[in-house]
Amino acid sequence: MNEQQHAGSGTVVDDGELAALHARLVRDARDAGLLDVAYRVWEGPVGPLLLAATPAGLVRVAFAVQDHDAVLTSLATRISPRVLAAPGRLDAVARQLDEYFAGRRRQFDVPVDLRLLDGFRRTVVERLGEIGYGRTASYAQVAAASGSPRAVRAVGTACALNPVPVVLPCHRVVRSDGSPGRYAGGAEAKLLLLDLERRA
Repeated sequence: MNEQQHAGSGTVVDDGELAALHARLVRDARDAGLLDVAYRVWEGPVGPLLLAATPAGLVRVAFAVQDHDAVLTSLATRISPRVLAAPGRLDAVARQLDEYFAGRRRQFDVPVDLRLLDGFRRTVVERLGEIGYGRTASYAQVAAASGSPRAVRAVGTACALNPVPVVLPCHRVVRSDGSPGRYAGGAEAKLLLLDLERRA
């Protein structure tokens, strides 16, 4: 049993007590309407993913290379400082990620909160779900579909800043020559996702 001593109090608390205290904190914050951003870390083939949700829906998915601590700090600044590890709000997302990576799910069906995006970037990200499972589209094709055929570079930026990768599949956007191109989660993660969908 691990124990932690509260600084200055001399009180020793074991892990079970800490977990119970945290669960109570989550419950009380939720019941009082004070849980603005809930988060958890999901472990899978692309490494640990930080999942964060507001009451409106999934607001952030972040790869480990994006620095989870920095992402949480950004969420606290941009949305609300009331950020808490509260896995329950993200159970459905975690379950659908399990199904997706097991090849049993081709489309995510969870509410998404795109408040971190506006303008053209939001338009692009909203269209990503139109690229079918196992298919790809070029940056130029997505630019045209978004109403700005010349905005190819801006599509690349929008994909790079997609706050909910995997769920809104920016990994399906590739270069015109078919090569994968860059990805916020790293080249290896993008290739893994594309290969997963090709094989399923």
